[in-house]
Amino acid sequence: MMNLYFNPRSRAVIAKWMLDECGAKYDLVHIDLQKREHKSPEFLAINPAGKLPALVDGETRMFENAAICLYLADKFPEANLAPKLGDPRRGRYLSLMVYSTSQLEPSMGDFLMNLETAPQRGWTDFKTALDAVERELGNGPYLFGDWFTAADVMVGSMFIWMRIQGKRTGRPSIDAYVDRVLARPNGLKLG
Repeated sequence: MMNLYFNPRSRAVIAKWMLDECGAKYDLVHIDLQKREHKSPEFLAINPAGKLPALVDGETRMFENAAICLYLADKFPEANLAPKLGDPRRGRYLSLMVYSTSQLEPSMGDFLMNLETAPQRGWTDFKTALDAVERELGNGPYLFGDWFTAADVMVGSMFIWMRIQGKRTGRPSIDAYVDRVLARPNGLKLG
């Protein structure tokens, strides 16, 4: 049985969403952030960064949502959430998974905090990130057309977080995409 170290007020909700999309059997291990359980020596042995999420699957210990989503998509191929090895779409899929956390998330953070994105920080500005997502989305409804993948979990979760902050992108195609992602039976919910 897999254990997801979880708090509903953390990014662990993304890993939980992915587990649910996979139809995985797992247990939630509640971590009390107020009691700083995520900084305990026992938890730091699982995630040395002392943050959520963390996933334990037998001897496998993982942290970071993108890594957990990549792992789960490959572990549960019957869920059909990722192009298989050798599929030419695999490169684009991997790129989108990493893009969600390396470019989209930090540029969105800058935007939400009204900070100028300094090029030396290594990520693009939010407008450029939105342009890239719009190009990748194309005619949708998901990043791979009608096929919902783990890339939609990662990219979609970034925009859901933005909605939780009371903001929208102002891009009709992206906002409609977020509506579709939110409508998924296993998806994240606002509020």
